[in-house]
Amino acid sequence: MSWSDPIADMLTRIRNAQKAEHETVEMPFSRLKGEIAQVLKREGFIMDFVVEGGTPKTLKLSLKYTEEHEPVIRGLKRESRPGLRHYVAATKVPRVLAGQGIAVLSTSSGILTDREARGQNVGGEVLCTIW
Repeated sequence: MSWSDPIADMLTRIRNAQKAEHETVEMPFSRLKGEIAQVLKREGFIMDFVVEGGTPKTLKLSLKYTEEHEPVIRGLKRESRPGLRHYVAATKVPRVLAGQGIAVLSTSSGILTDREARGQNVGGEVLCTIW
């Protein structure tokens, strides 16, 4: 487990589960991971997610595949990391593959996609890109 970078750990778990063609993937829950999961569901990259109770809560994602059994998420990249943060202004919010993918940003308005951040005219920290 990566204690210093939980978002990178989350992305790696998703990437590994898709390569092994698992239907679900579990990881330790945090509020930030839950908000990223909401964005992934809203944008159609995963089918659903559930927070399972207990003393250490668990976040369980149901992965989404095409009819040809190809993963819907073709790529995940951690942009901002603990050693090198990546902040952007509202006018410099990146586009991923000309709008085919999304950038997930942590803004003053919460966790948003690049399109939502441009619409609200806010910048922030670019957490990851997904295509």
